Amino acid sequence: MTTPRPIAGTAALEKSDSDHLSTGGPETAKREDVATPFSPEDEARLTKRVLLKMDTRILPILSLLFLCSFLDRTNVGNAKIIGLEKDLAISNTQYNRGLAVFYATYIASELPSNLLLKKITPRVWLPLLTVAWGIVTMCLGFVRSFGSFFAVRAVLGLAEGGLLPGMVLYLSGLYTRQEMAVRIGIFYTAASLSGAFGGLLARGLSAIGPRGGLEGWRWIFIMEGVITVVAGVIAYFFLPTSVATASYLTQEERNFAQLRLQGKIGAAGGDERFNPVFEREEKFKWSEVRRGILNLQVWLTATAYFAILSGLYSFGLFLPTIINDLKITSNANESQLWSVIPYAVATPVTVAVAFASDRLKLRGVIMLFTLLIAIVGYAVIGNVPSPNVRFGMTCLMAVGMYSSVPCILVWNSNNSAGHYKRATTSALQLAVANCGGFVATFAYPSVDGPLYHKGHSIILGLLVYAWLAILTNVFWCIKINKDKARGKYDHHAGSGDDRDPMFKMIL
Repeated sequence: MTTPRPIAGTAALEKSDSDHLSTGGPETAKREDVATPFSPEDEARLTKRVLLKMDTRILPILSLLFLCSFLDRTNVGNAKIIGLEKDLAISNTQYNRGLAVFYATYIASELPSNLLLKKITPRVWLPLLTVAWGIVTMCLGFVRSFGSFFAVRAVLGLAEGGLLPGMVLYLSGLYTRQEMAVRIGIFYTAASLSGAFGGLLARGLSAIGPRGGLEGWRWIFIMEGVITVVAGVIAYFFLPTSVATASYLTQEERNFAQLRLQGKIGAAGGDERFNPVFEREEKFKWSEVRRGILNLQVWLTATAYFAILSGLYSFGLFLPTIINDLKITSNANESQLWSVIPYAVATPVTVAVAFASDRLKLRGVIMLFTLLIAIVGYAVIGNVPSPNVRFGMTCLMAVGMYSSVPCILVWNSNNSAGHYKRATTSALQLAVANCGGFVATFAYPSVDGPLYHKGHSIILGLLVYAWLAILTNVFWCIKINKDKARGKYDHHAGSGDDRDPMFKMIL
């Protein structure tokens, strides 16, 4: 093993930060290359060590928070079938309104939450959101009427909406652009696992009641809320704010990690010109928010993600019903078990696709293939009467949609630089995309069973649009890179954001 030379990088970082503070912002921060003390052997050793420590300490916590988010978001469906509607005396229309108000407040909270993330810090803000929605989830166990159910669901959306955009923004300051997809893919598998795990957990929790004057469905909310609060507390003690403050990294590793994020060492260099170290000092500007809102890429990826989430949310809500109507099982409980299979198939494929996306340094190009899998699944399931074939298509639907999500989530973040622009585009993308929840709520009325041709056709059409939007964005990114090579962006040199001619768009 090569003995590390003295860490000149520490002085370089201190000088870099001093230059940045004296010049007043990332737009004018110095970008000269810094000679680093690390040999290729040192770089390989430290890169492996830093990534291993971050992956094993950060990703499990984020996965836990995301799992709690999906469980708390979807457990209302489990509660519905075991007595919620009857005990609260609410109609199916009122129940759907309760779902709709959740998505409305969820969407409304995403952009403000991301703009607050830097000021409050991820270490405080993400656990705070988690504890808040955990408490609100517990409150659902004590509602007595439609009015209280409606109000608590609205507050739940406000508390929960900031988690996913916040996690994407948080990870973009810890990993290089080429490392993001597999990390998002790992914690996003919690979403597919929640589909398999949530029903089993709800079945066990509901068995607690009636106890203490509370029906079984109320205990689903109460206990899952308690689990969520505990997860939030754990996150507060284990999540670092940045690599510069990560207690589990040595001083040498922190210096190396910061230089690495600046693109000054290792294979992460080249076009890694935007700098999370400088971005920590970036001052808020409405012009950066406006630049994010008017960005063409965010609208192409946001509307494509809207189409994908319309499919994913409806898939999660109605898969047991679709399988039950296939008549390949003897009862509803057995249908619940069969519904685990598509999620189990999708989970490893999602991680594998995310890994390939990072290795190939491609996002949209990968999605052009994964989305086709889901498109084939929806085209067949709505038109072929064979129950066995249709069940097979549910696996294709899950694989195609779930494996596309890490790529589209990280693509937008990869191609936005400047903290507040990236915060805006990440939140805006998810705000638009989560409107798919409204489509999902009404896409599969029971009268359309057992083929559900109309619902499958709606999602099929949306996924075809998503494929075309992704293709358009790939060509748009190619155009920007060509324009930068031709000198059309030279007047933005040294800007420290995605307009810099050295900042190349990932396809």
